[in-house]
Amino acid sequence: MSDYLLEVNDLHVQYNTDDSVVHALNGLNLRLKEGEKLGLVGETGAGKTTLALSILRLLPKVGQIVSGSIKYKGEELLDKNEAYMLGLRGRRVSMIFQDPMTSLNPVKTVGNQILEVLNLHFPDLSKDEKEKKVDEMLQLVGIPASRKGEFPHQFSGGMKQRVVIAMALIAEPELLLADEPTTALDVTIQAQIMALMGQLKEKFNSAVLLITHDLGVVAEFCDTVSVIYAGRVVEHGAVEDIFMGNENHPYTKGLIGCIPDLSKDEDRLHPIPGSMVDARSIPEGCAFADRCPHCMDICRKIIPEEHVNGTHSVFCHLYDAIKEGEK
Repeated sequence: MSDYLLEVNDLHVQYNTDDSVVHALNGLNLRLKEGEKLGLVGETGAGKTTLALSILRLLPKVGQIVSGSIKYKGEELLDKNEAYMLGLRGRRVSMIFQDPMTSLNPVKTVGNQILEVLNLHFPDLSKDEKEKKVDEMLQLVGIPASRKGEFPHQFSGGMKQRVVIAMALIAEPELLLADEPTTALDVTIQAQIMALMGQLKEKFNSAVLLITHDLGVVAEFCDTVSVIYAGRVVEHGAVEDIFMGNENHPYTKGLIGCIPDLSKDEDRLHPIPGSMVDARSIPEGCAFADRCPHCMDICRKIIPEEHVNGTHSVFCHLYDAIKEGEK
């Protein structure tokens, strides 16, 4: 039996369009233990959502897993048939999709949409038992059970997100994939949703893969962090390694540097220069080279190797140069 709940090894995923091939994931590696809260951070287009959809084998028709491995409890998911995946999705692995507005069926009541999960995965439960579980889950996420007969348009954005969370957690999954669960919500509702997810995580002991742009949410909620750029993890470590360490990847430093510092009197933010690399033509070497203030000749030719220091790992040639200078 594997020590990890989820293992992703050297995963390559591409989207085959009429015009070109988009290389979304380019050798991504990721590990997640039971009960762990892992934050996956990076700019739009880095491949975060593609990873979650690949785990559940829900890529659109143009998407293709070219090579690599996705193991869940030591079992290779890429070898499983659709019947197996139907039993896995929503039961053992659930996903909170990015936009609650489009995740819910507008012509079905929220109660019936939550009930669908129980009908699929717990057919032996009686109707009364299922209705009781729906009522309990709605109350658990802060929605009165009396509202289960209402439709999605009768709920606010924050309440819709609570419904989506209820759908994801009613089967008590072992792994929850949360794809930017607080996007488009105001700050107060964001805090409520993250507090709710924390409480439910403790209640069900589910592992969580949190996909987000918000480093503040990651620092508050997660145990570990993986920073992803151009379809590869460029840094991984405990929250303390990422936010309090002094050997971060230049991309991670750039992300942290984008956060306003209220202790300083500054007129402007400090964004990372340039744009995300074009996924249709990933360059050889380090994909971040063109935007990196420490770029060297080797960066444009060779993909960096992993440098490990305890719980912290970083993929950057800069630390090769530093270690050479220390000798």
